[in-house]
Amino acid sequence: MQVSEVGRATAAATSTAAALGLTVGDAVVLHDSNKLTLRLLPCDTVARVAPEAQQNAQFELDLARRLADAGGPVAVPDPRVEPRVYAADGFVVTLWTYYGSVSEPEPAAYAGALTTLHAAMRAVDVPTPHFTDRVEEAQRLVASPDLTPELPDADRELLAGTLRNLRRSIGARGAAEQLLHGEPHPGNVLNPAGRPVFVDFETCCRGPVEFDLAHAPDEVVEHYPGLDPDLLRECRILMLAMITTWRWDRDDQLPNGRQRGAEWIGQIRAALNT
Repeated sequence: MQVSEVGRATAAATSTAAALGLTVGDAVVLHDSNKLTLRLLPCDTVARVAPEAQQNAQFELDLARRLADAGGPVAVPDPRVEPRVYAADGFVVTLWTYYGSVSEPEPAAYAGALTTLHAAMRAVDVPTPHFTDRVEEAQRLVASPDLTPELPDADRELLAGTLRNLRRSIGARGAAEQLLHGEPHPGNVLNPAGRPVFVDFETCCRGPVEFDLAHAPDEVVEHYPGLDPDLLRECRILMLAMITTWRWDRDDQLPNGRQRGAEWIGQIRAALNT
């Protein structure tokens, strides 16, 4: 979120929670990307805040509830308030359960939770983009020097070819597809009482489960049953090319984003040569 908007977004969250009867004296930033995620104290609720014009909060809220009903290991809305999207000062706010200080999940538990999540997702029918739609977004950035002005020409060519070729190759495999989390990396997994739950469903898409597993650590992948190792390898490289592209977006605000992008370019070259 733009630095200039953080104060207003925080005020929107705290005023919303207070109006619903929750006690709010402080707000701690848990995560700041396109959405601002706050822990509100002392009521201990999690507020997710986004600009009203750039959000899919209703989709995320509805999906989390449906996945929970289907037995999916997901974070749920705060039960003390009505589970809906609240509007305040040009922002939308949703309120979620706070799970406390949690440790990193064990790889087997992480893989088991993701397996269960995928099973729940197969039971939920919602319209979502295809994973190739996200690839197209990256391709548009790479194809436009105006949007990625600092991307070196050689790296632009490498990313364009990688995105194009792997998108085609993965599609040609004809693997089974289903609803996916989209980014089930460790940053989107909480581990209360050793029972992992997933958060942040705004990047849900359809595709092979290997696309989701491409975001998980190797030691987690080892415990997930029935994966196609060749498809997983291609999805890992494709995922790396996509997140590398985001780091060269002129509007990217991730700290040290350009440095990470340069490092990941090297990883892509190495992966394509093995």
